[in-house]
Amino acid sequence: MMLVYPALVPGTLIKRYKRFLADVRLDDGREVVAHCPNTGSMKAVNVPGCRVWLSSSDNPKRKLAWTWEFIELPQAGGHVALASVHTGRANRIVEAALEAGALAPLAGYATLRREVKVADARLDFMLDDSERGRAYIEVKQVTLKETDGHGYFPDSVSVRGTKHLHSLRVLAEQGERAVLLFCVAHEGIADVAAAAHIDATYAAALGEAAASGVEVLAYGIDVTREQERPTSVRLTRSLPVRL
Repeated sequence: MMLVYPALVPGTLIKRYKRFLADVRLDDGREVVAHCPNTGSMKAVNVPGCRVWLSSSDNPKRKLAWTWEFIELPQAGGHVALASVHTGRANRIVEAALEAGALAPLAGYATLRREVKVADARLDFMLDDSERGRAYIEVKQVTLKETDGHGYFPDSVSVRGTKHLHSLRVLAEQGERAVLLFCVAHEGIADVAAAAHIDATYAAALGEAAASGVEVLAYGIDVTREQERPTSVRLTRSLPVRL
Protein backbone atom coordinates (compact mmCIF):
# COMPACT_ATOMS: atom_id res chain seq x y z
CA MET A 1 0.00 0.00 0.00
CA MET A 2 3.07 2.26 0.16
CA LEU A 3 5.25 3.28 -2.77
CA VAL A 4 8.84 4.27 -2.02
CA TYR A 5 10.33 6.94 -4.23
CA PRO A 6 13.89 7.15 -5.59
CA ALA A 7 16.22 9.83 -4.31
CA LEU A 8 14.56 13.17 -5.05
CA VAL A 9 16.18 16.52 -5.77
CA PRO A 10 14.33 19.77 -4.94
CA GLY A 11 14.02 22.56 -7.47
CA THR A 12 12.00 25.65 -8.32
CA LEU A 13 9.80 26.05 -11.38
CA ILE A 14 11.02 28.93 -13.56
CA LYS A 15 8.58 28.49 -16.43
CA ARG A 16 6.78 25.77 -18.30
CA TYR A 17 6.43 25.36 -22.02
CA LYS A 18 5.04 23.01 -24.64
CA ARG A 19 3.01 20.18 -23.09
CA PHE A 20 5.57 18.12 -21.25
CA LEU A 21 8.55 20.27 -20.37
CA ALA A 22 9.50 22.83 -17.74
CA ASP A 23 12.56 24.91 -16.86
CA VAL A 24 13.60 24.16 -13.29
CA ARG A 25 16.31 25.74 -11.12
CA LEU A 26 17.91 23.27 -8.71
CA ASP A 27 18.99 24.32 -5.22
CA ASP A 28 22.64 24.39 -6.33
CA GLY A 29 21.82 27.07 -8.92
CA ARG A 30 21.77 24.86 -12.00
CA GLU A 31 18.94 25.31 -14.46
CA VAL A 32 17.62 22.12 -16.05
CA VAL A 33 14.79 21.05 -18.32
CA ALA A 34 12.50 18.54 -16.63
CA HIS A 35 10.00 16.15 -18.13
CA CYS A 36 6.48 15.89 -16.69
CA PRO A 37 4.72 12.68 -17.75
CA ASN A 38 1.24 13.84 -16.76
CA THR A 39 -0.09 16.53 -19.09
CA GLY A 40 -3.02 17.15 -16.75
CA SER A 41 -0.72 18.32 -13.98
CA MET A 42 1.25 20.48 -16.38
CA LYS A 43 -1.95 22.22 -17.48
CA ALA A 44 -2.88 22.75 -13.85
CA VAL A 45 0.34 24.37 -12.68
CA ASN A 46 0.80 27.91 -13.96
CA VAL A 47 2.84 29.41 -11.16
CA PRO A 48 6.59 30.07 -11.64
CA GLY A 49 8.48 29.63 -8.41
CA CYS A 50 6.49 26.70 -7.03
CA ARG A 51 8.51 23.88 -5.44
CA VAL A 52 9.08 20.74 -7.46
CA TRP A 53 10.79 17.48 -6.61
CA LEU A 54 12.61 15.60 -9.34
CA SER A 55 14.29 12.27 -9.87
CA SER A 56 17.07 11.57 -12.33
CA SER A 57 16.01 9.56 -15.35
CA ASP A 58 16.45 5.79 -15.18
CA ASN A 59 16.70 5.64 -18.97
CA PRO A 60 20.21 6.50 -20.22
CA LYS A 61 18.88 6.98 -23.78
CA ARG A 62 16.39 9.60 -22.66
CA LYS A 63 17.19 13.08 -23.88
CA LEU A 64 15.94 14.72 -20.67
CA ALA A 65 17.79 13.90 -17.49
CA TRP A 66 15.11 14.82 -14.93
CA THR A 67 11.51 13.76 -14.31
CA TRP A 68 8.93 15.53 -12.13
CA GLU A 69 7.71 13.51 -9.17
CA PHE A 70 5.92 16.02 -6.91
CA ILE A 71 4.66 19.59 -7.09
CA GLU A 72 4.27 21.77 -4.00
CA LEU A 73 2.38 25.06 -3.76
CA PRO A 74 1.82 27.17 -0.62
CA GLN A 75 -1.80 27.45 0.46
CA ALA A 76 -3.75 29.71 2.79
CA GLY A 77 -3.19 29.09 6.49
CA GLY A 78 0.37 27.91 6.00
CA HIS A 79 -0.60 24.60 4.37
CA VAL A 80 1.27 23.13 1.42
CA ALA A 81 -0.69 21.54 -1.41
CA LEU A 82 1.14 18.64 -2.96
CA ALA A 83 0.44 16.36 -5.92
CA SER A 84 2.15 13.37 -7.45
CA VAL A 85 2.41 14.26 -11.12
CA HIS A 86 2.71 10.73 -12.45
CA THR A 87 -0.67 8.99 -12.64
CA GLY A 88 1.06 5.66 -13.19
CA ARG A 89 2.24 5.89 -9.60
CA ALA A 90 -1.36 6.17 -8.41
CA ASN A 91 -2.13 2.96 -10.31
CA ARG A 92 0.75 1.16 -8.62
CA ILE A 93 -0.35 2.36 -5.18
CA VAL A 94 -3.89 1.14 -5.88
CA GLU A 95 -2.59 -2.20 -7.17
CA ALA A 96 -0.61 -2.77 -3.97
CA ALA A 97 -3.65 -1.85 -1.87
CA LEU A 98 -5.91 -4.20 -3.84
CA GLU A 99 -3.43 -7.07 -3.48
CA ALA A 100 -3.20 -6.44 0.27
CA GLY A 101 -6.98 -6.24 0.66
CA ALA A 102 -6.54 -2.74 2.07
CA LEU A 103 -9.42 -1.19 0.10
CA ALA A 104 -12.40 -2.42 2.08
CA PRO A 105 -15.05 -1.92 -0.64
CA LEU A 106 -12.94 -3.97 -3.07
CA ALA A 107 -11.49 -6.61 -0.77
CA GLY A 108 -12.06 -10.34 -1.07
CA TYR A 109 -11.54 -11.00 -4.78
CA ALA A 110 -9.30 -13.90 -5.78
CA THR A 111 -7.82 -12.59 -9.03
CA LEU A 112 -6.41 -9.18 -10.01
CA ARG A 113 -5.65 -8.24 -13.60
CA ARG A 114 -4.10 -5.05 -14.92
CA GLU A 115 -5.29 -3.14 -17.99
CA VAL A 116 -8.39 -4.88 -19.28
CA LYS A 117 -9.84 -3.94 -22.66
CA VAL A 118 -13.58 -3.30 -22.43
CA ALA A 119 -15.48 -2.14 -25.52
CA ASP A 120 -13.52 0.86 -26.87
CA ALA A 121 -11.58 1.65 -23.69
CA ARG A 122 -8.84 0.06 -21.60
CA LEU A 123 -9.67 0.05 -17.89
CA ASP A 124 -6.98 -0.10 -15.22
CA PHE A 125 -8.02 -3.23 -13.26
CA MET A 126 -10.38 -6.17 -13.20
CA LEU A 127 -11.05 -8.19 -10.06
CA ASP A 128 -12.54 -11.66 -10.46
CA ASP A 129 -13.86 -14.29 -8.11
CA SER A 130 -16.02 -17.39 -8.58
CA GLU A 131 -18.41 -16.28 -5.84
CA ARG A 132 -18.32 -12.49 -6.09
CA GLY A 133 -18.15 -12.18 -9.86
CA ARG A 134 -16.14 -9.43 -11.53
CA ALA A 135 -15.38 -5.81 -10.71
CA TYR A 136 -13.94 -3.39 -13.26
CA ILE A 137 -11.97 -0.44 -11.89
CA GLU A 138 -10.75 2.78 -13.48
CA VAL A 139 -8.34 4.90 -11.40
CA LYS A 140 -8.30 8.68 -11.73
CA GLN A 141 -5.96 11.03 -9.93
CA VAL A 142 -7.14 14.40 -8.61
CA THR A 143 -4.35 16.96 -8.97
CA LEU A 144 -3.79 20.64 -8.34
CA LYS A 145 -5.75 23.40 -10.00
CA GLU A 146 -3.37 26.36 -10.10
CA THR A 147 -2.94 27.86 -6.60
CA ASP A 148 -6.44 27.59 -5.14
CA GLY A 149 -6.15 24.04 -3.81
CA HIS A 150 -9.20 22.85 -5.72
CA GLY A 151 -9.32 19.55 -7.54
CA TYR A 152 -8.41 19.08 -11.16
CA PHE A 153 -9.58 15.92 -12.91
CA PRO A 154 -7.20 14.61 -15.59
CA ASP A 155 -8.92 13.35 -18.75
CA SER A 156 -12.23 14.67 -17.42
CA VAL A 157 -13.42 16.03 -20.73
CA SER A 158 -10.96 14.31 -23.08
CA VAL A 159 -11.94 11.60 -25.53
CA ARG A 160 -9.99 9.09 -23.44
CA GLY A 161 -11.74 10.07 -20.23
CA THR A 162 -15.14 9.99 -21.90
CA LYS A 163 -14.50 6.47 -23.19
CA HIS A 164 -13.62 5.24 -19.72
CA LEU A 165 -16.74 6.70 -18.15
CA HIS A 166 -18.92 5.37 -20.98
CA SER A 167 -17.45 1.86 -20.65
CA LEU A 168 -18.07 1.85 -16.90
CA ARG A 169 -21.69 2.90 -17.47
CA VAL A 170 -22.21 0.13 -20.04
CA LEU A 171 -20.77 -2.45 -17.65
CA ALA A 172 -22.97 -1.24 -14.79
CA GLU A 173 -26.07 -1.34 -16.99
CA GLN A 174 -25.16 -4.93 -17.94
CA GLY A 175 -25.13 -5.92 -14.28
CA GLU A 176 -21.34 -5.92 -13.82
CA ARG A 177 -19.69 -4.12 -10.93
CA ALA A 178 -18.06 -0.96 -12.28
CA VAL A 179 -15.97 1.31 -10.05
CA LEU A 180 -14.44 4.74 -10.63
CA LEU A 181 -11.74 5.26 -7.98
CA PHE A 182 -10.32 8.74 -7.41
CA CYS A 183 -6.92 9.10 -5.76
CA VAL A 184 -6.81 12.54 -4.14
CA ALA A 185 -3.08 13.11 -4.35
CA HIS A 186 -2.67 16.37 -2.48
CA GLU A 187 -3.59 17.99 0.79
CA GLY A 188 -6.52 20.35 0.97
CA ILE A 189 -9.40 18.40 -0.63
CA ALA A 190 -11.85 16.80 1.79
CA ASP A 191 -14.64 16.07 -0.67
CA VAL A 192 -14.30 15.03 -4.30
CA ALA A 193 -17.76 16.40 -5.10
CA ALA A 194 -16.77 19.83 -3.83
CA ALA A 195 -13.90 19.86 -6.31
CA ALA A 196 -16.03 18.72 -9.23
CA HIS A 197 -17.35 22.25 -9.74
CA ILE A 198 -14.10 22.94 -11.59
CA ASP A 199 -15.72 21.21 -14.56
CA ALA A 200 -19.51 21.29 -14.42
CA THR A 201 -19.88 19.03 -17.46
CA TYR A 202 -17.74 16.33 -15.87
CA ALA A 203 -19.55 16.69 -12.55
CA ALA A 204 -22.85 16.08 -14.36
CA ALA A 205 -21.37 13.09 -16.18
CA LEU A 206 -20.22 11.62 -12.86
CA GLY A 207 -23.71 12.03 -11.45
CA GLU A 208 -25.23 10.28 -14.45
CA ALA A 209 -22.69 7.46 -14.18
CA ALA A 210 -23.49 6.99 -10.49
CA ALA A 211 -27.20 6.92 -11.29
CA SER A 212 -26.48 4.17 -13.84
CA GLY A 213 -24.87 2.04 -11.13
CA VAL A 214 -21.20 3.03 -11.36
CA GLU A 215 -19.64 3.15 -7.88
CA VAL A 216 -17.66 6.35 -7.33
CA LEU A 217 -15.04 5.99 -4.59
CA ALA A 218 -12.27 8.29 -3.39
CA TYR A 219 -9.19 7.75 -1.23
CA GLY A 220 -6.66 10.26 0.00
CA ILE A 221 -2.95 9.88 -0.60
CA ASP A 222 -0.53 10.62 2.22
CA VAL A 223 3.09 11.61 1.66
CA THR A 224 5.80 10.58 4.14
CA ARG A 225 8.71 12.99 4.48
CA GLU A 226 12.26 12.76 5.73
CA GLN A 227 12.93 16.32 6.83
CA GLU A 228 11.71 18.23 3.75
CA ARG A 229 12.16 15.48 1.21
CA PRO A 230 9.15 13.29 0.24
CA THR A 231 10.17 9.63 0.53
CA SER A 232 7.00 7.59 0.05
CA VAL A 233 3.31 7.87 -0.71
CA ARG A 234 0.39 5.65 0.25
CA LEU A 235 -3.39 5.48 0.21
CA THR A 236 -5.02 6.59 3.43
CA ARG A 237 -8.61 7.14 4.46
CA SER A 238 -11.70 6.93 2.32
CA LEU A 239 -13.07 10.35 1.36
CA PRO A 240 -16.74 11.29 1.08
CA VAL A 241 -18.19 11.59 -2.41
CA ARG A 242 -21.48 13.44 -2.89
CA LEU A 243 -22.77 13.59 -6.45
